[in-house]
Amino acid sequence: MAAGKGSRPIIIKKVKKQATGHHGGSWKVAYADFVTAMMAFFLVMWIVGMDDQTKKAIEGYFSNPVGYKKGYSAGASPLSTGSSPGGAKQPPLRLIIRAYEQKRFDDVTRKLSEKVAESQALLGTTTQVEIVVTEQGLRIELIEGRDGETFFPLASAQLKQPAVATLQLIAEELNALANPIIIEGHTDAALYRARTGYTNWELSADRANAARRVLEGAGVNPARVAAVRGLADRELRLKDDPRNPANRRISILLPFSQVPDQPASDPNAPSGPAAMVPSAGT
Repeated sequence: MAAGKGSRPIIIKKVKKQATGHHGGSWKVAYADFVTAMMAFFLVMWIVGMDDQTKKAIEGYFSNPVGYKKGYSAGASPLSTGSSPGGAKQPPLRLIIRAYEQKRFDDVTRKLSEKVAESQALLGTTTQVEIVVTEQGLRIELIEGRDGETFFPLASAQLKQPAVATLQLIAEELNALANPIIIEGHTDAALYRARTGYTNWELSADRANAARRVLEGAGVNPARVAAVRGLADRELRLKDDPRNPANRRISILLPFSQVPDQPASDPNAPSGPAAMVPSAGT
């Protein structure tokens, strides 16, 4: 039938559907989610198997990432820590640094004790050296024996050979640390009468300075020496026996960089392993 003049032509459009390819991106998203979940699972399982101190270190990072990174940039990894003497209320970074120093001090205590014992056996001498970790830090003391002339002659600041050898051994271990060094000289309560105006104050200070010179001569950086003190008989080791030669000693203190929140009532009370190399007659 022919179309009239007023009718419009009929137009037929055919739309061709193109088949979707088999390589869409949706499966990649699902696979990435699966891999992420598995990685998180294995991380959790790895952390669960760690020791408590390492867990605290990781906790410290997530609690304060900026402070953690600043502490890490100072040198050795804070994750390699041992048992911490600090309380749970301490900030995480402070706890990590304290625990790291505690571990280093414990290692020095062990190594130095072995070296002093070997030196005594080799030289056929006996000296009394106490190495102890207190709340303040690592304390090393050269203590006079009963004869009173193991490290210094009586009323003299001239070091004897056993004292020089012992201080040189100590210097070797101190070189592995970065803590500042405080050197103290102590005397007993006997009055010094050799020279007019020269008292136990001067004698103790001169002995501490003599020890400092040996340490620096053995390689200790002079910049690490924070103080040299002469304490005379003000901090006796044996308060009930003030004239006992054991009160005459040289103390070397390496303080912690992190001071505990609540110091112990006795500043000399040990908080970690201690070693004593005894002298003859003790």
